[in-house]
Amino acid sequence: MKAITIAATLLCISPMLVSTTVLAEDSDKKNANQSSMAEYSRKIAVDETVVTEHKTKANGQNFSYTATVGTQPVWNENGDAVATLSYTYYQRDNVRDTAKRPLLISFNGGPGSASVWMDIGYTGPRAINVDDEGYPLQPYGVKANPYSILDIADIVYVNPVNTGYSRVLPNKDGEMPSKDEQQDMFFGVNADIKYLAEWLNTFVSRHERWRSPKYLIGESYGTTRVSGLALELQNRQWMYLNGVVLVSPTDIGIERKGPVKSANRLPYFAAAAWYHKALSADLQNADLTEFLPEVEAFTINEYIPALAMGGFISPDHKQKIAEKVAHFSGLSVDAVLKSNLDVSTRFFWKELLRERGQTIGRLDSRYLGIDKQDVGDSPDYNAELTSWLHSFTPAINAYMREELNYKTDIKYYMLGNVHPWDRTNNKTGENLRLAMAQNPYLNVMVQTGYYDGATNYFDAKYSMWQLDPSSKMKDRLSFKGYRSGHMMYLRSEDLKQSNQDLREFIQATMPAEDVSAKY
Repeated sequence: MKAITIAATLLCISPMLVSTTVLAEDSDKKNANQSSMAEYSRKIAVDETVVTEHKTKANGQNFSYTATVGTQPVWNENGDAVATLSYTYYQRDNVRDTAKRPLLISFNGGPGSASVWMDIGYTGPRAINVDDEGYPLQPYGVKANPYSILDIADIVYVNPVNTGYSRVLPNKDGEMPSKDEQQDMFFGVNADIKYLAEWLNTFVSRHERWRSPKYLIGESYGTTRVSGLALELQNRQWMYLNGVVLVSPTDIGIERKGPVKSANRLPYFAAAAWYHKALSADLQNADLTEFLPEVEAFTINEYIPALAMGGFISPDHKQKIAEKVAHFSGLSVDAVLKSNLDVSTRFFWKELLRERGQTIGRLDSRYLGIDKQDVGDSPDYNAELTSWLHSFTPAINAYMREELNYKTDIKYYMLGNVHPWDRTNNKTGENLRLAMAQNPYLNVMVQTGYYDGATNYFDAKYSMWQLDPSSKMKDRLSFKGYRSGHMMYLRSEDLKQSNQDLREFIQATMPAEDVSAKY
């Protein structure tokens, strides 16, 4: 307003003066606007921390803890900051010796998913406000997590580039890297592992945690990430781990194609059908874990060989297999036959409860959806994901600002843009095996939900079986199943049990002082 008033006054004095003054004024306004834009531009701080103090009760213990929300740069080989990663770090207070205090490093999946899910869903000191089965409740927000493993381990939740508040940074000239350059640096199986290992080295050094026993936990695509990181940390950062936890794992580079890929779905189909009471009485009256071994045995011994025969299977044999698949899956024999014994997951989610007018969820098949039409071969939407975003999005935004005092205009990316993702040369499962072979201290635990249709529990078992074909390390591999889905911790009973399993895994894999790392 002031500049406009001055210009209007000068207009009455001299045309030449007006011209000169207006040009100068325009220049001043432009500089002022640029300064204002720089001051108020929507960008994340490259390197900062916000620290808050809290109290909680977990695993029956009352204690105080410190929460640090911050950003830490990703450096390139020239020492320039090319991105900044946001993280949340919880430390129990009054710990005398951090050399004996485990550090759990937590990643979610996607790729492109923020760390929100396991932070306020699973292991952190605050838990999402949902009902006992994981469905949204209002008012949105978080509550105390009485099962958090913060009683025995400190935890850092890391957001890879373009998730949470993490962002790619412009160069010194203010120019953003091209899409291809960003993919080379961040958005691929091996690029992701490389820069995160470097970032973790800096984090561990800054927080003086080199002597602490260290654990990686990843969910979904995060299992690919942590499997690769196990070896990358050992070989490039000289950082050795005590454990890796794979929550709802992907294939981690272990191939499951053809008949194996198709047949491995059946135990999950059986579990989901059992939950929705869609099986015959003989199976429905049995407990879930009582009859699943029968389905698994049929899958390995009969179903895979039948699918391997393809179009040359005899009609009688095909009929027999179809009847058994239908019996275990809750589908009709006709549907199985018309699928040539190879029933897709998308068809299953649509078909199982078609007569009831409902679809079932992908990541957690306990969740129900309704479609515009009951015809078709796949659901209109993923019922479980919309439910989770419904409750988690307001909760994490409020939690960051109101409890952890981290206030920014940067959007919290629940699911960020990281595509196209380079999936070539994925050897993460083999890398995990090699890391275990090189490090006698390193143990692996798999946690998965029976009702997960995206990364199904039998695929997880299969990958675990294939991880070490020599069987020389199978005593360092363990499997835990839960009566829920991809995020098994959203069900109250499984939140308690999965945290306890994790707590026991960490405690069991911390060797006594006189136990050497040797074969």
